[in-house]
Amino acid sequence: MSNTTVCQSCRMTLRSETDKGTNLDGSKNNDYCHHCFEEGKFKKEETMEEMIESCIPFEIKAGVYINEEAAQKDMIMQFKKLKRWRD
Repeated sequence: MSNTTVCQSCRMTLRSETDKGTNLDGSKNNDYCHHCFEEGKFKKEETMEEMIESCIPFEIKAGVYINEEAAQKDMIMQFKKLKRWRD
């Protein structure tokens, strides 16, 4: 099991404090990245499926997946485990 911390909304790796979102009081949030969470709330209200669709191009560009179909299939399984998307 990896000790790498990832955003519990989009799976972005949280490598440093600057990657982290902010709480209402301005402190850093350890669960969510700055793209997803700011001032204690999500920047965009969207479904898990919408989040995945917006993340796919970045994952493919980074070489994580070879195509959209592979990305979507795997990301659905991975995102279901994240705090924001758990049932």
